[in-house]
Amino acid sequence: MSRTGGKNRKNKFAVGDKAKETLEKLTDDDPILLMFREYARSLDDKHDRYERIVKLSRDITIESKRIIFLLHSTNADIESKQKQVVEEAEKRIKALVDTTFKSIALELIGLDSYQYHRAYTGGVQEFIEACAFCNYIKNESVEDWNTMNSMFHYKTENGDDIGLLFPHTDYILGLADFTGELMRRCLNTLGVGNVGECFKLCNFVRHINTGFLGLMAPGQKELSRKGYVLRQSLSKMELVCYNIQIRGSEIPKHMLLSVIESSDAQENEDEGFF
Repeated sequence: MSRTGGKNRKNKFAVGDKAKETLEKLTDDDPILLMFREYARSLDDKHDRYERIVKLSRDITIESKRIIFLLHSTNADIESKQKQVVEEAEKRIKALVDTTFKSIALELIGLDSYQYHRAYTGGVQEFIEACAFCNYIKNESVEDWNTMNSMFHYKTENGDDIGLLFPHTDYILGLADFTGELMRRCLNTLGVGNVGECFKLCNFVRHINTGFLGLMAPGQKELSRKGYVLRQSLSKMELVCYNIQIRGSEIPKHMLLSVIESSDAQENEDEGFF
């Protein structure tokens, strides 16, 4: 006899005489069967709802990335064009709040939102990144959690107030991603010779990093990872400002970026060998 056959016999479900007798007496309206059918229906509803929220979160992520890409086009534009870009970004942000985020809030009416938070947290973080970037370009500041949270409150057709779960951690993680966009903006502004903006951006990110240094979040691996990336972005910006300050007088401003990138590549090539 093969080993496979023995294994199949071992895993085969054995029904005793008493169990067979019980199964034969079961009817479609048996309370036990009805109870488990209700459990199955409830689980199916939960899984289907979860997948719908995941799809909505994916739509939020895609649109938020497009808004960020749009905002990066303000680096070298004239003042009037910058204003038009920011207004367009604000309209698209409001459209996300009024449509996609509201759809998620409606899906979670009367339910425990924490069970579904993982399905849309990625979209929320990307959205916070886009909002913070837009606010910085417009006002050189970032709105606080309370202001952001007020955006996710709605009224149903019956006039009931509903809100979308928006934890502080999502806001903080979104801000960490936002610093990466400021680092890219710093490099882009240096490429067009706007050195004054580089120092301003670097100081802003330095203040955010100071706040992150005071955070204590045991078990939050994502927060630790994004905090590390934040410090890497800050290091690149400080390198830019250092080269502007030290070598800015000997190299044309529009050539500084290529010099910084080449020196950074040389440092990375030797890293770990000495």
